[in-house]
Amino acid sequence: MQQHTLVGWHVDMEFQEDGNRTKSAAMVRLADGTEVRGHGQAQRHPSDREQLRVGEEIAGARALMDIATQLLQKAHVEIDEVKGKPSRPLI
Repeated sequence: MQQHTLVGWHVDMEFQEDGNRTKSAAMVRLADGTEVRGHGQAQRHPSDREQLRVGEEIAGARALMDIATQLLQKAHVEIDEVKGKPSRPLI
């Protein structure tokens, strides 16, 4: 069976380093034009070695988890609208 991609999402992510803190901002644009934005941050302990990539990975993962939570909430609202009654939360 051949599979076809119906839609694709692209995530844009930016990082900002400030001393021992890393902040991230992520954005995904859905097929309907909706933009979902998430934020995350990480903080390196002063005694830890400087590893920028690790801070980016943690802050980036947290921004993506923020987006995931928002997408689950959005889907839940859309399910409720179609059903016409409240359903169990997806989170």
